[in-house]
Amino acid sequence: MKTTNTPAVIDPKALAQTTIYSILFTISFSHLLNDMMQSVIPSIYPLLKDSYHLSFTQIGLITFTFQLTASLLQPFVGHFTDKTPRPYSLAIGMGFTLTGLISLSLASNFIAILVSVSLVGMGSSVFHPESSRVAHLASGGKKGLAQSIFQLGGNAGAAIGPLLAALIVVPYGQFNIIWFGLVAILAIVVLIKVGAWYKDHLELRKKNKVAAPVAHLQLPRSRVIASLAILLVLIFSKYFYMASMSSYFTFYLIDKFHLTVQQSQIHLFIFLASVAAGTLLGGPLGDRFGRKYIIWISILGVAPFTLLLPYANLFWTGVLSIVIGFILASAFSAILVYATELVPGKVGMIAGLFFGFAFGMGGLGSAILGKLADMTSVGYVFKVCAFLPLLGIITGFLPNIEQSKKTA
Repeated sequence: MKTTNTPAVIDPKALAQTTIYSILFTISFSHLLNDMMQSVIPSIYPLLKDSYHLSFTQIGLITFTFQLTASLLQPFVGHFTDKTPRPYSLAIGMGFTLTGLISLSLASNFIAILVSVSLVGMGSSVFHPESSRVAHLASGGKKGLAQSIFQLGGNAGAAIGPLLAALIVVPYGQFNIIWFGLVAILAIVVLIKVGAWYKDHLELRKKNKVAAPVAHLQLPRSRVIASLAILLVLIFSKYFYMASMSSYFTFYLIDKFHLTVQQSQIHLFIFLASVAAGTLLGGPLGDRFGRKYIIWISILGVAPFTLLLPYANLFWTGVLSIVIGFILASAFSAILVYATELVPGKVGMIAGLFFGFAFGMGGLGSAILGKLADMTSVGYVFKVCAFLPLLGIITGFLPNIEQSKKTA
């Protein structure tokens, strides 16, 4: 992956406009490995609940702890690396994930589980802002496509994780989580190679005095801040709903349709696979038609299906979960690229803020919804969450930034 036989001086415009697909797919693969390991945590909730006699509130606290550590550090990591990039921090962050997985496989009580998932969360807080920057650098200007390729890996990993957990961990016990440590070691090797490319690319840009083109928006600062606030509300609606699916969909299926744990995990895999499939659309469609319209369709457009889900039979629950995952998935790539265009030159900070907020809302949502499930029922949780996508209507207040920017 190391650049060789590169001329001393290259065309700066060509460097900025070349899409490096080998790096995009490599960082996407590392995202797959990272999120596959993370998705093991919610996948084993039924196992942990039975083994340690946990309440839904405690299940929610596990997710909250993981998502909190994964979210709080991300904007700070992104802001720091905007100023001083650290190419090999990706591999170091994955080391925290490896430690957390080993610890989780050996955890013998609720507190040990919380400590373990927090270590996995710390690894995630380093991975996401820096890997987003790598995707941005390799995009060649196709920022939506680059983010979609990057997100595709993460969502594919999130879909594969529960399936592997159902095959490896659920039948044979908690200790078998340790096998996912081999995946973390593979990810570290891959990220060391990505770090080498990242380091060479930065040196090449510096040597040839290449600066990435910056789009200057013709928008007042107050409008930019208001637009960022709207985007964060949309992230809230998306990830609160995703928390209901990722943390409680298996319990919902077991409770309503009397499925086994493994059968419910297969349904969760199908939902998450549809999320992965839908991810690839948002970025390139946003590049072509405008990100505002893709955001609007992907959030508000899913509302009719979420409203129907709590009243469907098992067959239609599966069908609706596929439609919901596919449509809702296209939002994040479009939102993230839209936000980086609102605040040019701050890719790491914006990626850290939005990934961090997304993780934080997922964790907070899981904790609140777990408490709500204890107070009422899992079925009631899904009836309440069905209304969240209606918040997508505020997308109409976002400016059409494609018409408001000029490239310097």
